[in-house]
Formats: sequence, structure tokens, C-alpha cells
Amino acid sequence: MAQISSMIGYNRPLDWHLLRIAASPFIIAFLAATVARAAHSSLARKGPFFLPSGPATKIVTVTKTGEAQAGITMLTEAVAVNETGPKQTVRKFGEVYAFSPSFVAVHREQPTQIEFWNLQSDDEHDFALLGSDLTVLMYVKLPPLQKTSYIFTFHQEGEIDFKCLRHQPEMSGQILVLPPLK
Repeated sequence: MAQISSMIGYNRPLDWHLLRIAASPFIIAFLAATVARAAHSSLARKGPFFLPSGPATKIVTVTKTGEAQAGITMLTEAVAVNETGPKQTVRKFGEVYAFSPSFVAVHREQPTQIEFWNLQSDDEHDFALLGSDLTVLMYVKLPPLQKTSYIFTFHQEGEIDFKCLRHQPEMSGQILVLPPLK
């Protein structure tokens, strides 16, 4: 990194916090454009929040109700926040949140209830499920101090990323879709 810095005439040490702050608008703009593109791809969607529709349902179907064969509870966790610190971490990185667990495994064609618990009283979170091409397949709000449940049925094996678009890059994870149970 020092070589590159001197080659471009930048001789001060790289401040990763400033780089993160500088890059954040670009990341947010990219994710917002992705959400906007996905939101306009189907007439069935109303407002910014939506469940999978159209081509996305070939990858996953999601309903608010139904019969689940498996269940997962996913928590929103405050890792470092203004109210409780650690103050040095918050100063360097800003507030940091995480999904717990950040990795789950499910079986293809097995309806699985994921119940989200937003444990923060003053922070709203969201949940975006992303396709392999970064298309947003679903985007839902996770209001403060509320449980929000959906029944997910995945139709393709592989890895699917999920994120809270408000708290990037750290509040993210993966769902591994395994072959069906025999």
C-alpha cells in the first residue's frame, strides 16, 4: 500500500475510517439503485417494501402465513452503539449491528419460518434477500422491538446473501440452500 501511495503522490497513512465514510455514499447509491430496479420490475409491488414476485419466485417464495416444516429465529444485535459503546469502536467505525445467526442452512422445497426479532428500541432495520446477480428478491422492514415472521421456500440450491441495507457492510449474512430432505 505504501508503494501505491507514493506512486500517486499520497504520502499520509491510509485512514480506513475515512475511506469507509467516503465509500459509504457510493455503496448506498448502488444498493438503492438495485432496490429501485427491483421495485420497478413488477407491478404487484406497492411502496419500497416487497416480497418476491415474477422471476424471483423461481428462486424463493415468501409468505406471511402458512405451514412451516422448520423454523429459525434471527436476532438483530447491537455490537457497538452510541448508548453502550465501546466508545472507541463507535468513534472509529460508527454504530455496528449484526444479524444473529449470520449463516443459516435450509433445505430446498422445505417451507421454513424465519422469525426476525428486532431487539433495538430506537433503530429500525430491514432485510433484503439478494439474488446471485445482486437483484433484490425481497425487501422488508423490521420495526424496532417487534417480531416479524415469514415462511420461506427456496427452489434452487446454493448460497443466497441477505443484508440490512441501512447498516452496511457489517449487517449481512448467507443462507445455504441444501438438497431436499429424503
